Amino acid sequence: MKILVLNCGSSSLKYQLLDMDQDGKVMAKGLVEKIGLAQGSLTHQGTDGQKHKFEKPVADHQVGINWVLEYLVHPRYGVIKDLDEINAVGHRVVHGGETFKDSVLIDRRVMDDLKACVPLAPLHNPANIKGIESMQALLPQVPQVAVFDTSFHQTMPEHAYMYAVPYKFYQTDRMRRYGFHGTSHKFVVKKAAQLAGIPLEKSKIISCHLGNGASLAAVENGKSVDTSMGYTPVEGLMMGTRSGDLDLGAAMAIMEKENLSPAQANNYFSKECGLQGVSQVSSDMRELRKAASEGDTKAALALKMFSYRVKKYVGAYAAALGGVDLILFTGGIGENDDDARRQICQGLEFMGVEFDAEKNRDIHGQDAIISKAGSRTKVVVVTTDEEKVIATDTLHIISKQ
Repeated sequence: MKILVLNCGSSSLKYQLLDMDQDGKVMAKGLVEKIGLAQGSLTHQGTDGQKHKFEKPVADHQVGINWVLEYLVHPRYGVIKDLDEINAVGHRVVHGGETFKDSVLIDRRVMDDLKACVPLAPLHNPANIKGIESMQALLPQVPQVAVFDTSFHQTMPEHAYMYAVPYKFYQTDRMRRYGFHGTSHKFVVKKAAQLAGIPLEKSKIISCHLGNGASLAAVENGKSVDTSMGYTPVEGLMMGTRSGDLDLGAAMAIMEKENLSPAQANNYFSKECGLQGVSQVSSDMRELRKAASEGDTKAALALKMFSYRVKKYVGAYAAALGGVDLILFTGGIGENDDDARRQICQGLEFMGVEFDAEKNRDIHGQDAIISKAGSRTKVVVVTTDEEKVIATDTLHIISKQ
């Protein structure tokens, strides 16, 4: 069973072709960038492990996806002989609202419901829908499945997801906390529990997905009970370019001072704040650490703010869960930045964390336990694989048809 996974952004698309008969082995993967611009690019990696880059204009997502399909069957770079070998397509969809509590086989009614969710994620869902429609046009006979970033968090209780605004906004606009990174949190909590030898169905886990976009999830017995991102992915932690939690008065003052419309403000707080905004250097932790080591005080401040805010959420979620068995780190920063993990875990001894600095050192992109053997609360690093989650959900759904 070969499943193609697509993750479509507004001007890019990531893809992986996985062989589910070989435990989700990645046959090919790549990225199409600059869709809609004068010159697009495709970076394609097949079974030889080598990256090959090509350039040409990519007018829209359908052209981009067709380009991907061409290289999957390419006589030199391809990994399959015929497109008929693709048994299903799984699509990452950012926002499923309250309509979609789990992954779903795509049909006409589902497409209508997806379009109804666009106001909840106007920057993300339209691109996801374009990807689905493009694939439907190119491979109409192949079943397609939508896998949602938000669905894992649909188990949150009402008191956790509601905002303290007039109730009419929930009734009319479904304004509430939804949470994101659900496919990642779902995958890593199971993996981390197995690594630490903790039964998932009897566990209290804090999942830290830390990357350019970052979120925490409080997971009890395998189910999300709270998460840091909210109605949009801007709420919560300080991120690469997103502000995270911000006083509304400060936000309105900035809008007035900079003369920003609501749309401009959304862009500002999403793309010009966070690590980039504070440091004025970069949104990349590696570049910030280099700058800080060379005496840049704003870069050092941004790094300290990031770790401090993650630590605050860890403490809050330990309280919400009534204790914690396991803290996990994943994502680009969580998997690769040993300094960030150390700084976040410093001072958590009161929670039963006995951090092992030696085990933590030089852990990059691998699964590992980084707490001491007798630590009451275990700390682990686990690599995430959102594409495999999407492929697994897709396989599960089409197998029932």
